[in-house]
Amino acid sequence: MATGTKIRTFYEGAWHDEDVAIMRAADHGSWVGSTVFDGARWFDGRAPDLDLHCARVNRSAEALMLTPTMESADIVEAIQEGLKAYDPSDAVYIRPMYWGLDGDASGIVPKPDMTGFAICLEAIPMADPSMSITLGRTRFRRPVIEDNVVNAKAGCLYPNNARMLAEVRKRGFQNALVADAMGNVAESATANVFMVKDGAVITPIPNGTFLSGITRARHMSNMRADGMEVIEKVLTFEDFEDADEVFLSGNMMKVTPVSGFEDTSYQVGPVTRRVREMYWDWAASHG
Repeated sequence: MATGTKIRTFYEGAWHDEDVAIMRAADHGSWVGSTVFDGARWFDGRAPDLDLHCARVNRSAEALMLTPTMESADIVEAIQEGLKAYDPSDAVYIRPMYWGLDGDASGIVPKPDMTGFAICLEAIPMADPSMSITLGRTRFRRPVIEDNVVNAKAGCLYPNNARMLAEVRKRGFQNALVADAMGNVAESATANVFMVKDGAVITPIPNGTFLSGITRARHMSNMRADGMEVIEKVLTFEDFEDADEVFLSGNMMKVTPVSGFEDTSYQVGPVTRRVREMYWDWAASHG
């Protein structure tokens, strides 16, 4: 099911003005789940960090033992061509993806030189900057590299995220604050997380259980350039209960303010607003 509108698909070397069927029933990705993707954004006529997202989708493919079929620079070029069909007022979600076409004799291990590729563009509005969400706790945790391919943006990881969201939504929360295998905070079910305490911005240190996002890194760079103190460390749920502000960082919406975690309430404070402002200022000159 499509998430957005005005869908365009790049498949077999050409752009199509529709949501093209790209996988067959016997494709390795269809029944064994060897799919990876990445997500970038185009808004205000710019696509910030597009090159980094296109490079990461190739790394994700390799993590699933797939051979990328396009150089990252060529993916960027194809996306830029596809975006010409959109109005500058559109906000577009950019999703390059790979999947396995065939497997070995067991059917399980993908043949590295049998890889499908497509790009999907969808018009999806950016979030209202006044919108905030609440977080709840979930019993489901982020896996480790020994359990799953946490070093890739892989489709097979997302059913775990889905059950996190389903669990907390039953209790009235919009997203989940998720633990790693050791019980410390890793991220939310859909994005990296930051908290603010006494003016310092603190985020879980990458420990191999979650992707340290491209947008996360961009925010950290912007904040440090602005003279803000940014700390990566092990964080507990109690740390978040004691936080002054909390916000999420992800490609889809860039900055999402958090107004509550379980019984704890937060104000959408000056640091959260400043981080969003800095990102848009940076994007205007670098996108």
